[in-house]
Amino acid sequence: MSKVNWKGSTLLGPVPPTMVSCGTVEEPNVLTVAWTGIINSQPPMTYVSIRPSRYSYDLIKNSDEFVINLTPSKLVRVCDYVGVRSGRDENKFEKCKLTALPCEHVSAPQIAECPVSLECRVKDVLPLGSHDMFLAEIVGVNVEENLLDEEGKLHLEQAGLLSYIHGEYFAQGKKVGSFGYSVRKRPNPKKKAPAKKARK
Repeated sequence: MSKVNWKGSTLLGPVPPTMVSCGTVEEPNVLTVAWTGIINSQPPMTYVSIRPSRYSYDLIKNSDEFVINLTPSKLVRVCDYVGVRSGRDENKFEKCKLTALPCEHVSAPQIAECPVSLECRVKDVLPLGSHDMFLAEIVGVNVEENLLDEEGKLHLEQAGLLSYIHGEYFAQGKKVGSFGYSVRKRPNPKKKAPAKKARK
């Protein structure tokens, strides 16, 4: 199969179009950030890349806090709106009927309508060119209770999360595997389990 070579660009997908909240519960702001991800496990670290011209940039830089809210596909219109409108001109929480809830570890609000919210504390800011990268530790996670089963296991696949691919939004599709399944041994249906020895 042949490929065409293009110059370097930001063509990576799918990525999560998260709604990043900042400011305070009393004066909240939100913007859409698809340039985010996990960069370390212990301690849990993430990042968001934001243009310095954005209204949220100074809110995050001055407070060193923000919340990454995972977006369900039912909020796709809201997610798009808060990404193209500025908090300088309007209260996007009020406009989109979003609910700002307090967090446990940061002063920035979480969004009640999002199933998972990651509380983040900035550790470093890296100027990269068009964007600055805010490196942050995830200091708390808020999860909707209805995504947990009786044993407390998280079923994030039930949240109906949104994906973003090259300018378009997509709902998640079907499950096609799980971590490590390619090397996991499959049970042999023909092999009988050993008979239990009778106790004397």
